[in-house]
Amino acid sequence: MGYRSLRVINDDRIAAGGGFPTHPHRDMEIITVMLAGRLAHKDSLGSVEEILPGEVQVMTAGTGIAHSEFNPSATESAHLLQIWLLPERKGLTPRYDQKKFEPVTDWQLIASPDARDGSLTIHQDVQLFKARLTAGQSLAYSTSGSRALWLQVATGSVSMNGQQLSAGDAAAVEGEAITVTGIERGEVLLFDLK
Repeated sequence: MGYRSLRVINDDRIAAGGGFPTHPHRDMEIITVMLAGRLAHKDSLGSVEEILPGEVQVMTAGTGIAHSEFNPSATESAHLLQIWLLPERKGLTPRYDQKKFEPVTDWQLIASPDARDGSLTIHQDVQLFKARLTAGQSLAYSTSGSRALWLQVATGSVSMNGQQLSAGDAAAVEGEAITVTGIERGEVLLFDLK
């Protein structure tokens, strides 16, 4: 818990009909990446949405927001990653945004401070990418200067610079480029952090 501005990644599996009743957040950037099933979201801004696989939700808690999250299915469990980032400053105006990202065969930018390449806006100097890898497929990435990388394996398994990682595993990297190769089909997230 706590690597640069990355505060925590919750790997949540929510049983059918389960969830979290209304609860508050403050001064945090919260990103939800839906992996399987669906999640019903309702918040104090009036947002009422369902998040489906392939969709990403960004919530700026800022000066304060309250929300609830429930799995509306009576039969299917839901699987998601919920990411908390420390914001660039406290006291931001709360907001909510959500977008579906079609799968691509390269690093796909899903959140950034400047909404580059159709990504969702976050209030922190972080670029968040996702990629779906098939067995044998490789992707390389390098960053510059004092920045660092955090690779999170959401599903499947990969090799990163020769180190095998499975679903739920992560690796922090500073001062070197990475090559990620799929061992079994799955999805990874890559954080480029200040």
